[in-house]
Amino acid sequence: QMRMTNTVPALPVHDIEKAVNFYQCKLGFTCAYQDKGFAKIIRDRVEIHLWAAYDKSWKWRSILLFLKPVFSGAETFIAGTHSCRIEVEEIDNFYSEFKKKEMLYSPETLMEETSWGTREFPVLDLDRNLLTFYEQIEN
Repeated sequence: QMRMTNTVPALPVHDIEKAVNFYQCKLGFTCAYQDKGFAKIIRDRVEIHLWAAYDKSWKWRSILLFLKPVFSGAETFIAGTHSCRIEVEEIDNFYSEFKKKEMLYSPETLMEETSWGTREFPVLDLDRNLLTFYEQIEN
């Protein structure tokens, strides 16, 4: 029987080494693999892939940007344009952990209860990719 079993978000970052350090120190992830252009980070059952958006050559193709803005797929302007949602258990503990580390989207960020049945809050990574941590509300 054909079925999908998992998904892994892949987030573009400017610098793999700095991004891995950020995810380890600020968000509690462990690095399972890292090279110059790619990293795999894990916390509990969550896996995120980081890929280097390091191509600066787009800056010198200004005339062609109008016709074809993306050539390599690793342009620096792509870093910080992605998001993912991370389901957690005991969200209040995650909220407290990230608030203490000043990792919330802004100092005024509060836990939100949504109309679609979750409690959630946002965090930005070093490159401004959006990570939304959420927990299903039990009815």
